[in-house]
Amino acid sequence: LANKSILSQGEPRLLAFFIPHARPARRGVAPPTPADCLPRRQSSGCFGWARLASARFGCVRLSAAGVGHGLGRAAGCGRAPGARRPLGALRRRRAAVQGLDAAVSLNQFSDLTFAEFKKLFLWREPQNCSATKGNFLRSSGPSPDSIDWRKKGNFVTPVKNQGPCGSCWTFSTTGCLESAIAIATGKLLSLAEQQLVDCAQAFNNHGCSGGLPSQAFEYILYNKGLMGEDTYPYRAENGTCKFQPEKAIAFVKDVINITQYDEDGMVEAVGKHNPVSFAFEVTSNFMHYRKGVYSNPRCEHTPDKVNHAVLAVGYGEENGTPYWIVKNSWGPLWGMEGYFLIERGKNMCGLAACASYPVPQV
Repeated sequence: LANKSILSQGEPRLLAFFIPHARPARRGVAPPTPADCLPRRQSSGCFGWARLASARFGCVRLSAAGVGHGLGRAAGCGRAPGARRPLGALRRRRAAVQGLDAAVSLNQFSDLTFAEFKKLFLWREPQNCSATKGNFLRSSGPSPDSIDWRKKGNFVTPVKNQGPCGSCWTFSTTGCLESAIAIATGKLLSLAEQQLVDCAQAFNNHGCSGGLPSQAFEYILYNKGLMGEDTYPYRAENGTCKFQPEKAIAFVKDVINITQYDEDGMVEAVGKHNPVSFAFEVTSNFMHYRKGVYSNPRCEHTPDKVNHAVLAVGYGEENGTPYWIVKNSWGPLWGMEGYFLIERGKNMCGLAACASYPVPQV
């Protein structure tokens, strides 16, 4: 079912949402249940595209590139009697997106309330970024006017998909370390988010309930390594730690925390070193982002309000508005093929409250 591009990063591993054009199973034929699909119980029921009126899908497929395929209609999936219709849901949210410069559209989250969305995809345990002490030393000389690490070489892994688990912090962490190693060595690895979900609790992380990249980098530093995704596959759920030190393929020798609210420091770090992990506050209008520079005058800017971790892979300017280029972990069907732009220079939604990156041991 998966094409070659989907499997280019290895065996199917990562939770993916449904493509809304998959063929339904033939009448009278039971839908298949491949081993790399999460059952309905494990995937929190039908959500996203599976709840749209036009969707007839079964299980949730796991894939390395974060792209899913519907596999027939399973019991309880599709639009149940009385279920919300997507256009009605979008109209109900129209007030929340008025005044945004960025474009919004119907997507896999449009039939969820924000309360449902938060429960499935954002942190539930509060994280206080003020505990992260800045140790980034600014250098002399200007930073580049713009940069996009995706275009400078094979330095950024494909967009992944965290699924219904508040594990965004693990994807921000692995994405940053993957890029830092690739920039230093020329070798692009795919690292194990599930190891962080299962094993990093001693560093004030909480698996599917949230965590911080800075704390995850500390875990990798003191735990002596991170395994690859192929040997520790992602399952989008809390599990028992199965770390095997002899299989670790990525190591950290230092953790760099950018001084709180120093967005110019973030620019220098991304422009002169490598992508940077950061956290910010997601509000209801961000669910429906499609393209453009996101700016939200209603979100909070303090470290105690952030609820989602992502990866800054570059920055630039559009029509006089400076922005960050950001890699998300909601799959390539969301936003700009899994990426978004957010206004730069205003600590938008607290994005400069807790930025960090690792120094890889290579």
